[in-house]
Amino acid sequence: MPEITDQNPEASDRKPAAQGQPQSGIRHFTDLIVWQKAFDLGLRVFEKSKSWPHEERFALTDQVRRCSRAVSTNIAEAWGKRRYEAHFVSKLSDSDTELLETENWLLYAKAHGYLASTDFDTMHALMRKIGRMLGSMMKKPGPFLLRAAHPGS
Repeated sequence: MPEITDQNPEASDRKPAAQGQPQSGIRHFTDLIVWQKAFDLGLRVFEKSKSWPHEERFALTDQVRRCSRAVSTNIAEAWGKRRYEAHFVSKLSDSDTELLETENWLLYAKAHGYLASTDFDTMHALMRKIGRMLGSMMKKPGPFLLRAAHPGS
């Protein structure tokens, strides 16, 4: 699978949108590739953290699960705020921040021996893809905004 560095709202593999829908084929936040990758990250973190020590339950385990899930959650919230560019970008920025927090907690898990280096490397590569996609969306939010939010449209 080729590396995806940007969410393309004009994806050619999408069916034509229904009348009144954006022509991009992206009708819901779950259609966003970046959300799909972020959701996958949250699932992976949950699965890997199941075996961590019980004494980490209210510290490392809960924290990494919360912030890893918040990455996709903030993307979903950004989708709901796409009427206003600043609100949309702000929620994407929150998602990016949660992504960095996830990375930090996973570094602790790796350092304590709870997470194998190969598992960390796999999740880290996924986090870097997500981060690049979020950065691209924040830099050029226009295609993701509702038409009414575009000046002059």
